[in-house]
Amino acid sequence: MNQDYIKPDNWSIIEEGFEKERVKSSESLFSLGNGAMGQRANFEEKYSGPTFQGSYIGGVYYPDKTRVGWWKNGYPEYFAKVLNAPNWIGINVLVNGETLDLNTSKNVEDFRRELNMREGWYTRSFKATLPNDTIIEVKITRFLSLDHDEAGAIKYQIKAINQDSALAFHPYLDSGITNEDTNWDDQFWNTTGVTTDGSQAFIEAHTMKTNFATCTFMESRLYHNNELVLEKPLEALSETTAVHQFKQNIKKGDTLTLVKFGGYTVSTNHKPKELISAAKKFYKRLPK
Repeated sequence: MNQDYIKPDNWSIIEEGFEKERVKSSESLFSLGNGAMGQRANFEEKYSGPTFQGSYIGGVYYPDKTRVGWWKNGYPEYFAKVLNAPNWIGINVLVNGETLDLNTSKNVEDFRRELNMREGWYTRSFKATLPNDTIIEVKITRFLSLDHDEAGAIKYQIKAINQDSALAFHPYLDSGITNEDTNWDDQFWNTTGVTTDGSQAFIEAHTMKTNFATCTFMESRLYHNNELVLEKPLEALSETTAVHQFKQNIKKGDTLTLVKFGGYTVSTNHKPKELISAAKKFYKRLPK
């Protein structure tokens, strides 16, 4: 993939203009990491075009059996695969009943993303015309903390441009993930618990064979024109997902913002039975 579309800058990697064939390449170029976890620059909202989902936890691996035969003398029988971890960044978005998906949008303008290497944040912004002719402006900022390296934050802002709109944010956790490059289509994760507590949600899972225990967590807050909306989200749970549903009607020109905190607590840092309580301790540090 030719990466000449990246604009030169002293401290940032910058892309301007939306081209579908560049999405997977840019997911790599705009990746974030803080030493304890890393993420490809996947879109938070649904994207039905070609994409490579990737979230990773430092030190968590799986012994994937190689496909080479006995004739490869000296070749290891297994190798340590860095696993695609449960997804905490997902935020599905509906606008007047239409799912936001840049792959199916009628038009995408002013698309820009920037990875600031000096301050450690990633932003993406665009104006989209959806199939139902609703026009919205979107700006997303993502950050992985160094002070609390098990956690990160996402600020997802939507402005109604051409009409009053009914917006819905569905932040979610998902442990039903796969690795595209698995040698034998192994199931790497075993989900043991999916729970919610108000605006907080938790998925407990452990790796097969290596038995690394993890808790993927999230907490979300909704703001209408920067005013906190005191609304308890609806819940939708499955064996591998936890979804919170926020809905709000806004006027033309108004902005609705979802702030989502999330991350991983891991048995390498905590006792396996205390992973949820460790995540809740992080929540208590957040400003109210």
